[in-house]
Amino acid sequence: MALFSQYAVATAKEAWQDAGFGIKGTEGANLPDMDRVGTILGVGIGGLEITDESFKTLFDKGPDRLSPLAIPELIANEGAGNIAIALGAKGPCQVVTTACASSTDAIGFAMDLIRAGRADVVIAGGSEAVIIEFTVGGFMKEKALSTHFNDTPEKACRPFNQDRDGFVMGEGAAILILESEEHAKARGAKVYAELAGYGATCDAYHITAPDPSADGAVKAIEVALKDAGVTDKSKVGYINAHGTSTHLNDQMETNAFKRVFGEEGAKKINISSTKPCHGHCLGATGAIEAAITALAIKDGFVPPTINYEKPDLEVDASKGETPLDLNYTPNVGVKRDIEVAISTSLGFGGHNGVLVLRKA
Repeated sequence: MALFSQYAVATAKEAWQDAGFGIKGTEGANLPDMDRVGTILGVGIGGLEITDESFKTLFDKGPDRLSPLAIPELIANEGAGNIAIALGAKGPCQVVTTACASSTDAIGFAMDLIRAGRADVVIAGGSEAVIIEFTVGGFMKEKALSTHFNDTPEKACRPFNQDRDGFVMGEGAAILILESEEHAKARGAKVYAELAGYGATCDAYHITAPDPSADGAVKAIEVALKDAGVTDKSKVGYINAHGTSTHLNDQMETNAFKRVFGEEGAKKINISSTKPCHGHCLGATGAIEAAITALAIKDGFVPPTINYEKPDLEVDASKGETPLDLNYTPNVGVKRDIEVAISTSLGFGGHNGVLVLRKA
């Protein structure tokens, strides 16, 4: 398997067992109806290291020396396929690719699959493994990566700071086991949180930059809140922001939160970007942050935005910029009873994906 598939399968097995199910073929596996277990994985790129290695082999040694597994390893759908094979999930098996919103969209689609009655359980999340010279070089030339903190790399990812200058790449996977309420109650399942709503829009603006007006992000949040039946926005206590530590994203996202919740309402919400802790994992990042959001609700604890040192308050109002003056939960996590939480993911191409989670 390519590394992204290895991450996906290892994480899916952990999640599956944590949900109280066993591995197929083992005694007392306590399996659901596997024909009604789906798999939906968010993958931004796939097995890029296999592509990289294969081209080197092709140019250096010729096509006869290529591995017969090269194609099955590198294609993005094999992440979901390998999970299904490992666990025996015979329901719908799909991959979603919407850049950095991939796994947020995958989880949203998984919820829709259960709501539509096409599955009882869905293995949903994301995986990514693309830290190689090509991607680092490509993002660097795009001026998306932080370069001003090379001597102190642990401080390089600094969302919502005045001196933020780009993201830091990460890789990994997160898998959530989604289940219909009826199915979960019938078996006495352990529940971390309720996945209550999903919203998705497209900026239709630019191939990499977010729309500075924040219209697309605002609409995605509003759609997700409506889908979750949240009419009282004051019930939202935590937002896990996309917070990439890029100038454009953090400015636009702050603008979006103010537009949705109002200037004063937005300041009452604990917001954090956890990317300084785990990096920007591209297609996997939404699932990682959805898992963190679920745990924040369960544990009553808001994770911090670390490396928060210089608030960005000096902005150009003529360009529609707003001061970054919200409660970004600076540097130290805080205890808070969270009834409703939001996780936002915003991808290249203008993809906006938003999940709303609620205390179970």
